[in-house]
Amino acid sequence: MTDRIELGLKDANAGCACCAAPSSAETSAPSDAAVTAEVLVDGMTCSHCVSSVSEELSAVDGVESVTVDLNSGGTSRVTIRSTEPVDPAAVKAAVEEAGYALPTSDV
Repeated sequence: MTDRIELGLKDANAGCACCAAPSSAETSAPSDAAVTAEVLVDGMTCSHCVSSVSEELSAVDGVESVTVDLNSGGTSRVTIRSTEPVDPAAVKAAVEEAGYALPTSDV
């Protein structure tokens, strides 16, 4: 059998795409890695509260996502994922716009 089909694998030990060692471009961290910040918010009691705070924080420039760990009636932990560090004053303003408050020692 003399007819061979070239499959494009130049290095016989390279393996296929699913099991080959990743190139340096694939292993380097993306230049636009996300930034995560956590703040505490007082006074949230239900899913509507979570929705209000999440909506206001999501409107802040650079914010990609907001996750709330609700502690009904107490202090809830809010995780903000953004493309760059978020201005603490903007976070405070967004939370207050939603009708809630940051503890004085936070942000």
